[in-house]
Amino acid sequence: MDDFSAKKCVPCNAKDLRPMTEETANELISKVPDWNLVNESGVLKLNRSWKVKSFLKGLELFRLVAEVAESEGHHPDLHLVGWNNVTIEIWTHAVGGLTENDFILAAKINGLPLQDLLRRKAKN
Repeated sequence: MDDFSAKKCVPCNAKDLRPMTEETANELISKVPDWNLVNESGVLKLNRSWKVKSFLKGLELFRLVAEVAESEGHHPDLHLVGWNNVTIEIWTHAVGGLTENDFILAAKINGLPLQDLLRRKAKN
């Protein structure tokens, strides 16, 4: 199927742009590993969370995401809770749900070099 990281977001002001169905979103979610499909009061969104090493590392993660978002013309909701919990929500506000743009942005965020910003996972 599609490699979303190779695609470019399209302008959200297209009159024929509609939110995708939950069935379609469920088919596509596997193409963006580590992202979750959530339904908030009938609005489908993608979200993903990370634990960063420090508050400043969280802001650095936001800066990297912002560069991608600006180049794509598609902007996620960014949350820094506490000093090290980062969550990103992606959905197309203009249509009140998910479009292919959201999966493209999630794939591009997945391609960012974030490892140096993240806390190491505890070993079992």
